[in-house]
Amino acid sequence: MSKNALRQSRGRTKERFDGDTLWRRIWRLPWGLLGLVAAIGGAGVAILYSAADGDWRPWAGQHVLRFGVGFALLLVIGLVDLRVWWRLAYPIYALALFLLIAVEFVGVGQGAQRWIGLGFMNLQPSEVMKVALVLAMARYFHDLDDNQVDRAIVLLAPLLLTAVPVILVLRQPDLGTASILLALAIASMFLGGLAWWKFAAAGALAVVTAPIGWTLLHDYQRERILTFLEPERDPLGSGYHIVQSKIALGSGGPFGKGYMEGSQGQLSFLPEKHTDFIFTMMAEEFGFFGSILLVTLYALVLFFCFMIALRATNVFGRLVAISISLNIFLYVFINIAMVMGLVPVVGVPLPLVSYGGTAMLTTLIGLGLVQSVAAQGVRPLGGPWLAR
Repeated sequence: MSKNALRQSRGRTKERFDGDTLWRRIWRLPWGLLGLVAAIGGAGVAILYSAADGDWRPWAGQHVLRFGVGFALLLVIGLVDLRVWWRLAYPIYALALFLLIAVEFVGVGQGAQRWIGLGFMNLQPSEVMKVALVLAMARYFHDLDDNQVDRAIVLLAPLLLTAVPVILVLRQPDLGTASILLALAIASMFLGGLAWWKFAAAGALAVVTAPIGWTLLHDYQRERILTFLEPERDPLGSGYHIVQSKIALGSGGPFGKGYMEGSQGQLSFLPEKHTDFIFTMMAEEFGFFGSILLVTLYALVLFFCFMIALRATNVFGRLVAISISLNIFLYVFINIAMVMGLVPVVGVPLPLVSYGGTAMLTTLIGLGLVQSVAAQGVRPLGGPWLAR
């Protein structure tokens, strides 16, 4: 883009947003995306109600309350000027990092120390870090000039931004969340303009060092991988979850056994039916076509987010929208593949459907940021204007 064209573009943007009002921002929100999010949240309420054998307690009622609070937060975040989130990117990251460090000292949990007790709920800082890392990486690459992106020294900051929280999350231990954080960082760096050969070299290094990584895994993590490769080796122990999940998936058939009629779920053969394996319970009750309908809703959410990213005219907005889309995709893909036995069990919830406060709130906060990009993503943000 020439300097003259750049000045004209900035002038048009300034003219468009002079006198911007709250009602105009509300009008520009992607209401179709909001409707899809509400539909997925409603599906979660219905499945959790069934999981409790037709009772709002202990899961469905809390899910409604948390979703309502999170949805309101989504709307508020979507109406906030995108430049505010650009300015707050590093402070939010610093807060999330502080919470991760606090887990080392005041964390709670059974077997794994991943939460901070707040009385009314347990906060999982690693989930907060997903959104914080997305914001920090987007801010960093937005502020770079084109000729700076491929300099070796420029890689130091994003590597540190990624490595510190990944190491802290691995210490909890939480291999699944650490892997998602790493994937989000890699995607941000790639979309930020880093050359592809650097990722190829890093991938080759990862393959070479894989045997060392195996020795660093905890015993239960190695057991999960071995169980993934051969679930029947211990069907009443480490392989119990996935064996029961496959039975429930197969018993649902094309149309399912009917709402609140699933044998594996209602008779409590299916473990963690309200969290990690909730997709299996839905598949048993609503069958293949019901499961496909839910997957379609997720696919439409991702399509909306991706289109918003394509329309964004600044690097910060584009990276935020694409990274949040990737985070949701990884949630959905890993959870569904996990309950089908296609990947090891790593404890990743199904977004907006599984019971859990922090994961739901951070997902809705992330979607709120996407809403902000959609409503105001054409604003200049103080860094270099998008010419790349």
